[in-house]
Amino acid sequence: MSQQERIRIRLEAFDHRILNLACQQILDKIHTTQSKIVGPVTLPTKKRIYCVLRSPHVNKDAREHFEIRVHKRILDVYPASIEAAYSLININLPSGVTTTIK
Repeated sequence: MSQQERIRIRLEAFDHRILNLACQQILDKIHTTQSKIVGPVTLPTKKRIYCVLRSPHVNKDAREHFEIRVHKRILDVYPASIEAAYSLININLPSGVTTTIK
């Protein structure tokens, strides 16, 4: 089984709507390079819950819960071409989206 070279793009954001918008921008940009793309693959959402006391001194029973959700997506580009890499470098993604390209 021969393994093709690929470009793996991992996207993370707190807001899933911005993340879907960034995925669509990447898909549109990659389709112009005639490369095959697999994804976006939805990864499990990480949910962190923080418990904070409401008052600084008394009332231990009064607490607030805050949560942070981190949404993740993965895109794979086959084959890894120079044109696809250059198009990914020049793309303008919305703020709030973290990308990792391997």
